[in-house]
Amino acid sequence: QVQLVESGGGLVQAGGSLRLSCAASRRGFSINGMGWYRQAPGKQREFVAVITSGGSTNYADSVKGRFTISRDNSKNTVYLQMNSLKPEDTAVYYCNAEGSPSGSSVVFHYWGQGTQVTVSS
Repeated sequence: QVQLVESGGGLVQAGGSLRLSCAASRRGFSINGMGWYRQAPGKQREFVAVITSGGSTNYADSVKGRFTISRDNSKNTVYLQMNSLKPEDTAVYYCNAEGSPSGSSVVFHYWGQGTQVTVSS
């Protein structure tokens, strides 16, 4: 199984920065892509950023130029550096991981418990 634990959320003023971390633990699974999603009250969960095991990245248009995703494969940890934060970035941020059981091509997705990010104006 795979377990994900997020940390680093908090309250900041507009223009400030936060760095989110997601530590993954797994046994008998291979993790490929890892990323971040977010969900504001009353809205659908939306994609934020993703990074593959090879290091390629992709970002939502709303965060391009402000957020940076990175990954430490040796520690099974993914990070999200958030700069120039805006009030509209306020949401619960969830870590996501894509993995497969050893010896299988079947893909599973896993989610962390979420961490709250609040940006005041």
